[in-house]
Amino acid sequence: MKMRENELPLLEYDDDKNAVLMPNYDNLQLHLPPKAIFAFLGPEIDRYAQSRNAKIVENFVSATKSYPIYLLQLQGTEVCLVQAPVGAPAAVQIFEWLIAYGVKEVISAGSCGVLVDWAENSFLIPVEAVRDEGTSYHYLPPSRSVSVSRQAVDAIRQTLQAHNLPYNEVKTWTTDGFFRETEAKVERRKAEGCQVVEMECAALAACAQMRGIVWGEILYTADTLHDPANYDGRSWGEDSIAPALQLCLEAVMKI
Repeated sequence: MKMRENELPLLEYDDDKNAVLMPNYDNLQLHLPPKAIFAFLGPEIDRYAQSRNAKIVENFVSATKSYPIYLLQLQGTEVCLVQAPVGAPAAVQIFEWLIAYGVKEVISAGSCGVLVDWAENSFLIPVEAVRDEGTSYHYLPPSRSVSVSRQAVDAIRQTLQAHNLPYNEVKTWTTDGFFRETEAKVERRKAEGCQVVEMECAALAACAQMRGIVWGEILYTADTLHDPANYDGRSWGEDSIAPALQLCLEAVMKI
């Protein structure tokens, strides 16, 4: 298919799955297992990996830091565990690299801001993401939103239900503009059905669809934009970090 030309460069989608620079350009002798946790949980990833004596099989070296690629045994199955960087371009860069070396079934976890009146530290399952970032447009034709894999959503749902944890399935607003969540945009997104906001879901969902793998995410509520005149960072959902990782590990085994 010919690249679709457009006045706006971001909307010039090209469905060629090959590119000048491919994710496995480094030609490593690396074979990762199909199942992986790719989570926006900061130091909790290293802490957990070290507590389980997980093996570092490689490092993804970016311009800002090195990300250890851990392998651990879970119920007799090898699982890859990797810290995810915040922001769609950085997250998808590592995500693509993991897929290129064998990853096929991925569960992520991270915090989100709420646009509605929801308590902090509540668990959510994003099923659709509004594409208000740039990265997803390099992976799927232009559209207002992208859906998350039903297979992954089902696995996460089963996991939360097994623990009798209340949850909501949500439409999320994925944005690149952390400091450009204006009052008008918040109201616009709420009007189209978004209940939360974060920075990576649409991009990871689009990349997963284009590469033909299964991906889903567990979100937990952190700051609130419910009342734009009285923004509250609360405690950034810190009480959910460790539980979210445990839920990821269980959910990936249900795919």
